[in-house]
Amino acid sequence: MELFTNQVLAGIATGAIYACMALAVVMIYQAIDHLNFAQGEMAMFSTFISWQLMQWGIPYWAAFILTLALSFIAGIAIERILFKPLAKAPVLTNVAGFIALFAIINSSAGLIWDFTIKQYPTPFGSAPFLGSQLISTHQAGMIGVTVLLLLGLYFFFQYTRIGLAMRAAASVPESARLVGINTSWMIALGWGMATAIGSIAGMLIAPVVFLEPNMMGGVLIYGFAAAVLGGLTSPFGAVVGGFLVGIFENLAGTYIPGVGNELKLPIALALIISVLVVKPAGLFGRHIVKRV
Repeated sequence: MELFTNQVLAGIATGAIYACMALAVVMIYQAIDHLNFAQGEMAMFSTFISWQLMQWGIPYWAAFILTLALSFIAGIAIERILFKPLAKAPVLTNVAGFIALFAIINSSAGLIWDFTIKQYPTPFGSAPFLGSQLISTHQAGMIGVTVLLLLGLYFFFQYTRIGLAMRAAASVPESARLVGINTSWMIALGWGMATAIGSIAGMLIAPVVFLEPNMMGGVLIYGFAAAVLGGLTSPFGAVVGGFLVGIFENLAGTYIPGVGNELKLPIALALIISVLVVKPAGLFGRHIVKRV
């Protein structure tokens, strides 16, 4: 029972990271109807920026906040420079843009910081949380930061004018334009927020997986699995999907014979395919109906 509880708690901790990544994926998907294949690389590059700021002597939380601001600005710049001109382009053109962005960011990080593994600090420490051996203080910190982020996003989208405008621009862009909402800039703000959220995932997972240019490859796949499981049209579903994928991943690696750490990633891919076959809209997603 102690092993089961330990694996569930560890799954919730890693699931918090997958929830952040899935939320970032869903926010961009709702804005432009495309999956951002470079989301993980954007998070990785932001994490390197925070690491560099700390190397220059800036305290952790100051570097954390500054990285969020820089990531937000970078997300808006990427949307304005690269994807706004591709708004009416074919789907494959956008896919090519995402792949190019992936390669550019990954190569740039390797050029600037090289591909050697680096230690990334944690502000929470790695001691047992409250004396318990079931969860470490860093895992508890990951969960706490993610919960605070999700609560902040909930209140932002429910009770602020900009948040409501962004929801309207994503759900009913034609009607939003008719009431005076600048849907183009709402999409840009969504990119900025998604990039900042992804950077949080990168900075929280870096002490666990270590810092290097390919660190977010597996995390992004789990984020995609979480987004598909919860529903690409549902931010709430993406969050639930993230926690479910984290728990399922840990329990499968522990209790299914022959899985172990090596086959955890294929399980995430199998989960994506299974959900798409059985319930394409996801657990909380809505079916999109378009007039032809």
